[in-house]
Amino acid sequence: MIMLAVTGLVFGLVIGSFLNVCIYRLPRELSIVNPPSSCPNCKTPIKPWDNIPVISYILLAGKCRKCSQKISLRYPSVELLNGLLYAAAAYQFGWGWHLPLICALISSMILITFIDLDFQIIPDAITLPGMIIGLASSHFIMPDPFSMNALLGFTASVIGLLAGGVSFYLIALLSRGGMGGGDVKMMAMLGSFLGWKGVFLTTLLGSLLGSLIGIALIVFKGKGRKTKVPFGPFLALGSLVALFFGRIILDWYFPGRIG
Repeated sequence: MIMLAVTGLVFGLVIGSFLNVCIYRLPRELSIVNPPSSCPNCKTPIKPWDNIPVISYILLAGKCRKCSQKISLRYPSVELLNGLLYAAAAYQFGWGWHLPLICALISSMILITFIDLDFQIIPDAITLPGMIIGLASSHFIMPDPFSMNALLGFTASVIGLLAGGVSFYLIALLSRGGMGGGDVKMMAMLGSFLGWKGVFLTTLLGSLLGSLIGIALIVFKGKGRKTKVPFGPFLALGSLVALFFGRIILDWYFPGRIG
């Protein structure tokens, strides 16, 4: 399991580097394949040996080799975050066809978090394919994070998708613009992967985290109650907590009732 976790870490770091490309290009509707990555300042293409996740950033002291422009700390942070979460997923869930699927879900949450923070949008290019993949894999691959040694199942996936999508659609209508369609599709996608229990826990945790951050912004930053704060990052964090610790939390909250 340790070797599997280390493998997950390395693979996650590599995928994390690609996530940085997607975070920059997807909301700008640019190709994620061409052109190759380059320095945002001098536009010099980045050499392969300067694009080693985390390590190159350290060796270059966080600067472009050509123009010495500072490189945002976000780039290695995204790589490291993705790598650590892949390692945790490999260690907790073990090897199987489900592991790449879980890792894809993790990476999609990282993408959504940073894109929503920067642009206040959640791209359909992430959520719509995610719904299809979640539904298609539920009966054969995707484990139920709230049950021991059981698959989620197609019916539970459909119920989760509807629970997430419909409930957040109603919230969006009632809030009159306080919540966007991206959040609705995101919760539908998460429901297809995690089922209705995952929707419940993700919503609970996301709302709690969002409220705490909102209060902190009012108290410490002088923000008003009408200040717009993207909700996607809180839902993403809530979904990851549900994925890794959902059974433990619900067993504590509903002792003896979670199968």
